[in-house]
Amino acid sequence: MEITIEPMTDSYWPEVAAIYREGIETGHATFETEVPPWEQWDNNHRRDCRLVAGSGDTIAGWAALSPVSGRCAYRGVAEVSLYVKESVRGVGVGKALLEALIEESERIGIWTLQGGTFPENKASIALQKSCGFREVGYRERIGQVNGVWRDVILMERRSKVVGNE
Repeated sequence: MEITIEPMTDSYWPEVAAIYREGIETGHATFETEVPPWEQWDNNHRRDCRLVAGSGDTIAGWAALSPVSGRCAYRGVAEVSLYVKESVRGVGVGKALLEALIEESERIGIWTLQGGTFPENKASIALQKSCGFREVGYRERIGQVNGVWRDVILMERRSKVVGNE
């Protein structure tokens, strides 16, 4: 499968939202229970690190960063969101997206990427580890989805090229 990566624009939102919905429906991807409207999603994510992975004429996945804090000290820390279309999971789309997101994040000065991953999402944890993330914590019963308490594994990747001065 040939995978192309390009910046996400609002014109991709219908396909991005459909892939996000598939992730939500797994029950192991996010605390969200429904896809937000574009305006809300747009306001919650950085505008400079939004990518889509294409295969042929369709979008196979997407990745984006969210700021973790408005405080100046955390300007180089961002949270990763990455979702792959169900029909193409396991063929390298996620890896291509995460590698491109890491490269883009470092280009704009991000020194730490982090994510909270449900322990059941073993594929996501393996993907993150394959791209240099490490487990830095375990948050027990940190939130609920549909009335069920969920644990979260905190994953982190520290850049080797940004923030080392």
